[in-house]
Amino acid sequence: MQLYNTLSAEERAIMIDDAGKQRLTLSFYAYAQIQNPTQFRNDLFLAWNPLGVLGRIYVANEGINAQLSLPADNFYAFKDTIEAYDFMKGIRLNIAVEHDDHSFLKLTVKVRDKIVADGLVDETFDVTNIGIHLKAKEFNDLLEDPNTIVVDMRNHYESEIGHFTKAIKPDVDTFRESLPIIEEQLAEHKQDKKLLMYCTGGIRCEKASAYFKHKGFENVYQLEGGIIEYTRQVKEQGLESKFLGKNFVFDHRLGERITDDIVSQCHQCGKPCDVHTNCANEGCHLLFIQCEECASAMEGCCSSVCVDVIHLPEEEQKAVRRGIKNGNMIFKKGKSDVLTFKNNQDPLAAIPNLSDLAETKTARRVATVLKKETKIKKQYIGKGTHFFPKPSVAQFLIEDGDIKVGDKILIKGTTTGEQQMIIAEMFVNDIDATIATSGDTCTFKLPFRIRLSDKLYKVLD
Repeated sequence: MQLYNTLSAEERAIMIDDAGKQRLTLSFYAYAQIQNPTQFRNDLFLAWNPLGVLGRIYVANEGINAQLSLPADNFYAFKDTIEAYDFMKGIRLNIAVEHDDHSFLKLTVKVRDKIVADGLVDETFDVTNIGIHLKAKEFNDLLEDPNTIVVDMRNHYESEIGHFTKAIKPDVDTFRESLPIIEEQLAEHKQDKKLLMYCTGGIRCEKASAYFKHKGFENVYQLEGGIIEYTRQVKEQGLESKFLGKNFVFDHRLGERITDDIVSQCHQCGKPCDVHTNCANEGCHLLFIQCEECASAMEGCCSSVCVDVIHLPEEEQKAVRRGIKNGNMIFKKGKSDVLTFKNNQDPLAAIPNLSDLAETKTARRVATVLKKETKIKKQYIGKGTHFFPKPSVAQFLIEDGDIKVGDKILIKGTTTGEQQMIIAEMFVNDIDATIATSGDTCTFKLPFRIRLSDKLYKVLD
């Protein structure tokens, strides 16, 4: 009886590509009294593993919190498995705004003390005594009420790339930190103001609204279904989105676009940017915002020290990582001292000083990469839609412009990196052809694997 994931992320990614099936990314939560969380956890794994469910799920005595993906054609079979439990019948499933077949690559179901770590030990606190749920239009209306205080219940690295207008955004690393801070800051408004809260999918507000009611706040409201459901309703009903930027998500994507607004900056140079990345040094893996220019100059790293490390042989990198307890640095997401702009608002000091590394071989390699990259001019053409592993053929949807046989192209992706090649031959809409234009589907052989999120560019002279 298999109760744990047995495949590596790389093996799973290949299986997903080979299957060629569209996957849905979704999330849900439910507060309930679960007497035996371990048995509940095992039952879920046994039900979901055959359906191709992948994701990160936490269960506890107080309920379930799930973020996952599954093949679209298994959706209703999956829904049947959760509605077999009375407390999950009719549960709202928050479908992601943007989809990526590789959003999750393992099925992890863990038993935790709580499904949302709140740090509370008050046994008189009733988590079911929650605030009033609001739909998108009601939420927008209340935002305009001068007696409303709107609070972002997410962490600083989430709110920095997207948030509602007029929102208070606590500078916290964890949910448990935000509760006492908000209570203290708003203590004098427990009776005279309306407290309006939001988070990603609603689970943190569910607990926070009950907490603030427990602490004496009289007018407590929360966004039903969080930012994900709000976005769906805004699109469906043609409402104005009061949320600006991107919604941070806890999977491979790290964010999904809600509006075109860029509300954050590169943590290394200060350029407008809202792309989160993890440091390429596996011994660091710091989460931070990095623009394309800095990603090229710093080779995806947060600091010159990490650039040095990634150029070491793999065995030496493992030796460096061995025994290092870097969890505190990793989870101080976007707050490391090495992030120049994040920690120093002087625009001159914000630029990564590559000259400081001039005496090392690594610095010369980085400077060379930067010099070469700045000369590359490219035009966005389309995106990857499939990869056929046996013939090693990639399929792309042409969205803008055209490409033809003889063109030099650049394929770029988080896992793929940046790969350049010249098109020797290709098929367009399954016919041997020499040019592909907007709306066409084209295929050609590649010496490497692509992912569905990879972008296709034409390199310009």
